Amino acid sequence: MTIDRARLKDRLAEELRRFEEAHPRSRMLFERARGSLLGGVPMNWMVRWAGSFPIFVAHGEGAHFTDVDEHRYLDLCLGDTGAMTGHSPPASVEAIEERARRGITFMLPTEDAIRVGEELARRFGLPYWQTTLTATDANRFAIRLARHVTKRPKILVFDWCYHGTVDETFATLDDGGRVVARGGNLGPPVDPSVTTRVVEFNDVAALERELAHGDVACVLAEPVMTNIGIVHPEPGFHDALREATRRTGTLLILDETHTICAGPGGCTGAHGLSPDILTIGKPLAGGLPAAVYGLSAEVAERVRSGTDLATADTGGIGGTLAGNALSLAAMRATLQRVLTDDAYARTIPLAERFAEGAATVIAEHRLPWHVARLGCRAEYWFRATPPRNGAEAAASIDPELDRYMHLAALNRGILMTPFHNMALVAPQTTEEDIDFHTRVFRESVEALLA
Repeated sequence: MTIDRARLKDRLAEELRRFEEAHPRSRMLFERARGSLLGGVPMNWMVRWAGSFPIFVAHGEGAHFTDVDEHRYLDLCLGDTGAMTGHSPPASVEAIEERARRGITFMLPTEDAIRVGEELARRFGLPYWQTTLTATDANRFAIRLARHVTKRPKILVFDWCYHGTVDETFATLDDGGRVVARGGNLGPPVDPSVTTRVVEFNDVAALERELAHGDVACVLAEPVMTNIGIVHPEPGFHDALREATRRTGTLLILDETHTICAGPGGCTGAHGLSPDILTIGKPLAGGLPAAVYGLSAEVAERVRSGTDLATADTGGIGGTLAGNALSLAAMRATLQRVLTDDAYARTIPLAERFAEGAATVIAEHRLPWHVARLGCRAEYWFRATPPRNGAEAAASIDPELDRYMHLAALNRGILMTPFHNMALVAPQTTEEDIDFHTRVFRESVEALLA
């Protein structure tokens, strides 16, 4: 069965009217914000929500939040992974409050830093760690270190990847297979083909062809693509990726910022992967800004022997607030008491329940859609088969249908992740919450088909 586009347009218009009528205070605040905030929001992509203006949040706890118009929502976005712990988890809040009373930042280490490093080493298998405030910085610093120790100029990424606001990663392939700036790339410092090689995910032959040039310092990859939707590696892909990078002297950086949903040690821990460098941010400190990157013993030694103490403060790696006491206290508590084995034992089955519920509705109505899942993350796609790579995933995007499904959910009390139809499950989410989504999903689909 296919979607009637005229009916979709009508239903979307109905949902927009319903949204605007239900959110007068958010509309008022948005109009006020436009007087002092560029675009009316504190961060540019906050404009990319399904309504005609963003809703403004009053407070949140666990798997729910309430907006300024006093509507309560099941949050399946969770700060696009930043609040994967649920909002304000008590263990993290307790550590943050206690540390804040004793000093927030010193430019000196605290004992919490050691505890965080030890826990990260246990989870991910890499022995040495450094802290930043964002996953973007973790990736940026990892790339700089890779270039420094390999003496090579380029990096390699996969088409339609996303690794934060790192300049070199805003590159894609055009219809002729040439590396070009990704659409929307603002003020790129150089032509991305100068810095970056790009291949499709799961294309081992293309990967080996590009690494054979001998000028690639590192491959930067998510173990499973997530930012263009969940695209799983094909059997043997990671083995081939690791073998090819080792054979060509290329460092392998795995970005687990989103794939931490796969388990306490991300995909690296769940599947026994062996990166040279690992980066991760977002949920590590319970919602407070914090990120890290870890190094293998070999790479750490190459960094140590190739850097000068006298220029440690001007090497392009660091940040005055990186490693601050508050973020480290929050990371220690979150890793030890929130993002635990028990938490994943709860959230992953709930994501399975989400996927099964959506798949049941899709099958009943014979829609050419499918559902994908990674750990406690799940999503539905407007295509019949799973995409093999980023280009196939991007080609299946349906902005109008996306907007309708998001807005229909929002109007009924569910926030999905913007940009694609992804749901993330917090430890406080219940089976009743997941079944509520299935009912709303069914209602939204059937309104299109009636």
